[in-house]
Amino acid sequence: MSIFTRLSDIVNSNITHILDRAEDPAKMIRLMVQEMEDTLVEVRSSAARVIADRKELDRNMHRLTDARQDWYDKAELALNKNREDLANAALIERAKLAEMAESLESDRGPLDEALKKYESDIISLEAKIKEARQKQRSLVERQASASSQLKVRQKLYDNRIEDVMVRFTQMEKRVDDTESRVEAADIGREKSLSEEFADLESQQQVAGDLAALKSKIKAGKADNAAQAKK
Repeated sequence: MSIFTRLSDIVNSNITHILDRAEDPAKMIRLMVQEMEDTLVEVRSSAARVIADRKELDRNMHRLTDARQDWYDKAELALNKNREDLANAALIERAKLAEMAESLESDRGPLDEALKKYESDIISLEAKIKEARQKQRSLVERQASASSQLKVRQKLYDNRIEDVMVRFTQMEKRVDDTESRVEAADIGREKSLSEEFADLESQQQVAGDLAALKSKIKAGKADNAAQAKK
């Protein structure tokens, strides 16, 4: 896979979409950051080679320019010395150098275009790396918080609640047992003198209340009968 192809895949990828599909988002984004950082190093290296090639082209252009000027000066000297043949030969060499310079100059455009593309890729990739690092920090914090909350809830709503319910049932059973022993202790036991008098007082109170209620009802009936005779 070429650098441009891999870089394009990374830069154009939707980070959020990838994270939604990842089983371990924090691990996934760490791998993405590492991949983008490795790619950034390769892109910078490629850009450095293009810059070196362009500098070499500039040096060759300067040498050709100097050589062309030198042949021009020689042609001028030959004419001053009435050596037209040498002047003509010098100008032919100068023309050859001009063709070479023109050929070299045609290479400048692709180099400049490649360097511009590398610069754009580097800027875009650095922005993506920054975005990924921010998401990485956020995800690590969120994952740690979620894991902690999950552990707490598992302890609270699983084992502890179950233990409480078991203990509650045990306490109910102990209360039932105690009440049963109390009831069993009362079976066949003779009442004490205080309990006998308490029962008598209670029965006397009930009898008094019943007699008063009967008198009230009887008086009410007598009043009604008297009212009916009038």
